[in-house]
Amino acid sequence: MKKFKKLIIACDGESASGKSTAAKLISKKYNLLLINSGLLYRYSSKLIIKNNPKNITQFLKKKFKNISYRNISKQNLHSEEISNHVAFLAKNKKVRKIINQFQLKIIKSNKKICVEGRDIASKILAKNPKYDLAFYFKCNLNVASYRRWLDIKKKVSLTNVKKSLNKRTQMDKKRKNSPLIKVKDAILIRSDKLTKNQVLSKMSKYIERLN
Repeated sequence: MKKFKKLIIACDGESASGKSTAAKLISKKYNLLLINSGLLYRYSSKLIIKNNPKNITQFLKKKFKNISYRNISKQNLHSEEISNHVAFLAKNKKVRKIINQFQLKIIKSNKKICVEGRDIASKILAKNPKYDLAFYFKCNLNVASYRRWLDIKKKVSLTNVKKSLNKRTQMDKKRKNSPLIKVKDAILIRSDKLTKNQVLSKMSKYIERLN
């Protein structure tokens, strides 16, 4: 296995497409700092649902000044209520700007990093710094729904989870600001066709080819 002094990986994909699991596996293997941008939006949704602030932008600016990513990553942010709220929040241009700045600050101070989300290759790591490799994750909706249903411990019906996931992906693809797209050079990973080990193996194969 190659040792890298610098390695920047972008992982984009649809809801419950397996990108989070894959990003964790590849980060562990290559000793990369892992940033899940979806968690930042989920954290924002959690705060807004709880506090119902009059001015969302000012409220989030303050909150993101005094929080570490580590603190956010330890919270439980995968409720159905947050999932439904976050799809609308992610459309907000001002909110995206706050979260992007928070991410870029971390990214620019780390040469070995894996960032996963929905606009990583197309926006966050499009330049300065630019990703070394981009992966795009897709998963059959039935498989994705079942996985998410297990993640939330079957607290909501599988039918509702499926509707919610489909709605979120369509909103992500159609939104005006930083829509979910597969950049031209992104490597497609079909997580419904591969096991976790096969996903890791495929990603590693491309990483090992880097100079």
